[in-house]
Amino acid sequence: MRHDPEGTRLPIKLDAASNAEFAPRPLSAAERRARRQALRDADANARRAGLPRRRFLVSLCGAASTLLSFNMANAARGVHGGFFDIHREAALDPELAQAAVGPAADEFIFDVQGHYLPPRTAAALKPRCAADHPALSRDYLACLGAESFIKDVFMDSDTDMMVLSFVPSARDAEPLTIEEADATRRIVELMEGSHRLLLHGRVNPNQAGDLEDMERLAGFGISAWKTYTQWGPDQQGYYLDDDTGIAFIERARELGVRNICVHKGIPFGTDSYEHSTCRDIGVVARRYPDVNFLVYHSGWVPGKAEGPYDPDRQDGVDALVTSLRENGIGPGGNVYPELGSTWRYLSMRDPDSAAHTLGKLLKYAGERNVLWGTDSVWYGSPQDQIQAMRSFQIAGPLREAHGYPEITPALRARIFGGNALRIYDVKRTGERSGADAVARAREEYRQDPDPHFLSHGPTTRRDFLRLRHPV
Repeated sequence: MRHDPEGTRLPIKLDAASNAEFAPRPLSAAERRARRQALRDADANARRAGLPRRRFLVSLCGAASTLLSFNMANAARGVHGGFFDIHREAALDPELAQAAVGPAADEFIFDVQGHYLPPRTAAALKPRCAADHPALSRDYLACLGAESFIKDVFMDSDTDMMVLSFVPSARDAEPLTIEEADATRRIVELMEGSHRLLLHGRVNPNQAGDLEDMERLAGFGISAWKTYTQWGPDQQGYYLDDDTGIAFIERARELGVRNICVHKGIPFGTDSYEHSTCRDIGVVARRYPDVNFLVYHSGWVPGKAEGPYDPDRQDGVDALVTSLRENGIGPGGNVYPELGSTWRYLSMRDPDSAAHTLGKLLKYAGERNVLWGTDSVWYGSPQDQIQAMRSFQIAGPLREAHGYPEITPALRARIFGGNALRIYDVKRTGERSGADAVARAREEYRQDPDPHFLSHGPTTRRDFLRLRHPV
């Protein structure tokens, strides 16, 4: 295998990578021990299975083995509220591994937050590129293009559909333009017309020209608007319920695109902190019941643990819950929390917070409102996030104490894709096109898969600052 032939990388990525919106947080000593234990267990299980370690790690048993190792490491440090519900023999039994981390029958995965950087932009951020083996280099980001994006998302993961999103930027310095995003979508659609990629239109109404440009963006057939309330050209954000936000929402309604995806949580600095909280979400959701508000990252703040709902907390997921409750937006309303980097970070590094976060969102926003999103390709292929969700469970005592639901197969199916179909005017990929070229290419590739198991986002503060301030 070209990528990692010695099997030194885990299929479930436990690392410090961020989505370039927050500084990477180094692994704790306990997390480093968990990763070392997972590699030791993989080595032992590969020998028992009579396989090279790399071949074992690429299999479903390899993924199950890794998550079982994380379970043991988490239990040793007193983490019991969230866990991966996997039979202990799944590391060596392919059928048990399939049941735990493999795709369910008729599974449909609709990722509502994906990202792509064209090679032109990525090369400017990381100028060197290892031409022969780009995925073996820390400069892999400089080699990303449409083909690499398709491999990460549609070959190395079970993702069926994705919405291609945008990052905040000045109008004259967009890392990804709508034209480049549309070109990537067309590359996928050329594979026999299957509509697997949807597009956002980036709007920051607090900078000159963005409101006026919305009509042009709508002409690209976008499915939603993407905005960052904590971003502004003068480092000052806005609120959805102030004059700027209301003008944006009204224009979205006029243009007939009534899905608004708003980044909340993950503040970009102290100046933007107040605008990153969710206090305005419930206000506009009540005022505009004909608009769907998709809350990206669900208000999560990196580095802060999530526990039971605390009405006094002014940020995090609790602030979103409070805004919904104060404005009479109950389960099944027009607010849709999206998991994004929240799930990736918490499920791998803080399973108790992951359990509380999922539990609160499902309880207060609704089991038919939580949306699947991975923030990939910042984190490489989203397959590890998918496998973690397939097996994650909220512990019984936590459910009983706080009224959280059990994560059943039916609930997972809603999170993975069913809920997003309620708000995006699309049909499931299979219902539209049957076995399209992407599906056939995936089936052929899976006969001899070669995933790289790498994250693409920054893993050190130096990388993070270089991405934010390229030279």
